[in-house]
This record gives sequence, C-alpha cells and structure tokens, in this order.
Amino acid sequence: MRGRGLYLLVFLISMLVLVPTAFAEGGGPGASKETPKAELPEAGPAETVDALIARADELMKGTAALYLENELEKIAQSIEFYEKALHKDPDNFEAAWKIAKSHFFYAEESRKRGVTGWQKICEEYGRRGMAYAEKAVSLGPDEPNGYYYFALNVGTYKDGVGLLTAIKEGLKDKTQKNLEKAYELDKTFDKAGVILALGRFWQVLPWPLNDKDKAMAYYREFQKTPYFAAPKNVQGHIHLAEMLTDQWGSGPKEEARKLLTDALEITDDPHWEEKAKKLLAAF
Repeated sequence: MRGRGLYLLVFLISMLVLVPTAFAEGGGPGASKETPKAELPEAGPAETVDALIARADELMKGTAALYLENELEKIAQSIEFYEKALHKDPDNFEAAWKIAKSHFFYAEESRKRGVTGWQKICEEYGRRGMAYAEKAVSLGPDEPNGYYYFALNVGTYKDGVGLLTAIKEGLKDKTQKNLEKAYELDKTFDKAGVILALGRFWQVLPWPLNDKDKAMAYYREFQKTPYFAAPKNVQGHIHLAEMLTDQWGSGPKEEARKLLTDALEITDDPHWEEKAKKLLAAF
C-alpha cells in the first residue's frame, strides 16, 4: 500500500507540472471566462512546413465567417503552428500572410466579445500582424494577401491605441497605399473584402481626412458583387446603412432599414445582430 501511495503522489505531482500554463488565469492572452478550453493538436518535432501549415489551417476553419463562438484558443494555436512553419522556412509566403490573418482574427474576435483587456490585445496583435503582413508583401509583392492583411491589422491596432494615435504614427497613408495596391492586384480577394475595407477606410477617418463620396462609391461597388449577401460580409449592409441614415430624404432611410433587416437575416453573429438592432431602433 505504501508503494502504491508513493506512486500515486509522484503521478499527481507530474500531472501538475505538465499542465500547460499558456492559458492560465482567464484562458489565454485576455481570453474571457466564457471561452471554454478546446482540444488542440500538438505539433511533432519532425513535422514538415506543409504539415504545420495544414494543422494551422485546420484550426482556422470557420474564422472567415467572422462569427466564431468559442474559437479564440484555436486561433492562438494556429499562430503557434504558423510561427513554427516560418521558423523552419523563413521565406514561406503562405505561412507569413496566414499568420498575419490569424493575428487579425484573434484581436478582432477579442474586441467583438469584449474580452478583458481587449484594447491591449488589439494593440499587441495588430502590431505583430502588421509586421508579418509586411514580411508577406516582401515575399509575394504581386499577391494581394500581405497588403490586405496589413490594412486589417492596422484596423485592429487602431482599436487598441485610438484612431488619432494611429494617424499620428503615419498609418493612414500606409493603410491607404496597401489597400489600393490590394485592390489593383485583385479587388475580389477575400470575397471582395478589399472593396469593403476601402469603403470603411474612407468612412471612419476623421474630418477632413474622410471622404464620404469615396466610401459610398466603394460600398456601391461592393453591393454589386456576388459576395454582398454572404454572412461574412454582413458588415457591408450595416456600414452602408450607417451612411444612408445620415442622408436627407426618406429614400435613403428606407434603403437603410431594408439593409439592416436583411443583415439580421443573413447572419447569426451576435455582434452584428446587436449593431443592426440598435440602428433599426433609431428609426
């Protein structure tokens, strides 16, 4: 019995030592208490770059829909796998732009869920995401991926540090340049997310930098694409509706109401549902 007791004690101590601490006290960098821990795969030491990227891609499945329920830990794990792939092959374009994408989604989802410390997360992950996106641009200058995710990461960084700080750091011009380059290379990239991002860019800048006419032109262009009604792009309905409600006359407001009603039908993302309902309630 004594031997069994000693064996049990050793076993319990070993289990305590082996428990991962990366997501201790809140479930990861700023993760909310509501986010349950996920069963995540571990990379073997001899895995190839392609295998590591494939593992990360599997973890990121569904993130393009922008309405994850409890996937923050999976996004964080995908970052680890992409980093391992880049460590093995520093010139791997696919790993570079995809890790920039994962950084954007981690920050964006943290903000949307109101995770404790989300501003700091947006600042940190946005900055890192920009760096990886710039690396992707250097590796694939003729592809839209790096330019696009640089701009999106600027957006999350801005959410963390504030719009005026981002502008003071020269990120307005960099964002415009990157988005326009992505538009030039392939404006339908990410289901025309490039067009939508340009509309939002010109919409949210403070006066006198903003340009409502340009924003509306991009939103109208996006509205004509086959991706307008996709659940991922529900924000296109909402941002266009925001602009229409500021215009004179009943026509724009009727269109805005229709856009918001349609938005509620094409998405089950709680963040965008709440946004659409608030705007509808203002009519």
